Amino acid sequence: MTISLRTLRYTVLTCFIAMIALGIAWEIWLAPLRPGGSLLVLKVLPLAVALPALRKGRVRAFQWWSMGALLYICEGLVRATSDSGRSATLALLQLALAVLAYLAILLYVRGVRQANQ
Repeated sequence: MTISLRTLRYTVLTCFIAMIALGIAWEIWLAPLRPGGSLLVLKVLPLAVALPALRKGRVRAFQWWSMGALLYICEGLVRATSDSGRSATLALLQLALAVLAYLAILLYVRGVRQANQ
């Protein structure tokens, strides 16, 4: 069973959009570090900046984000184990989205490389 490159690209885009929405809601309304929100909401900016290049299927962007996604995986792991309540649940959701995006990124880059050989 092979997954098409288009499906992988849209999986990454969907995960990034979901992580943007989650990050904004998490840090402003759902479980901010400080009442009224925090500047930690800015963590979604790199994801938003990456969307156009990922949408176009630029392999270099996918290669960069194979490393960038690890930052969101690390944050999810740390906050899932150190936070409590709603924040820990949101961290697990971010962790799941980041891991799915990471795996889709790796498969996409691998698929493009195999197609070009």
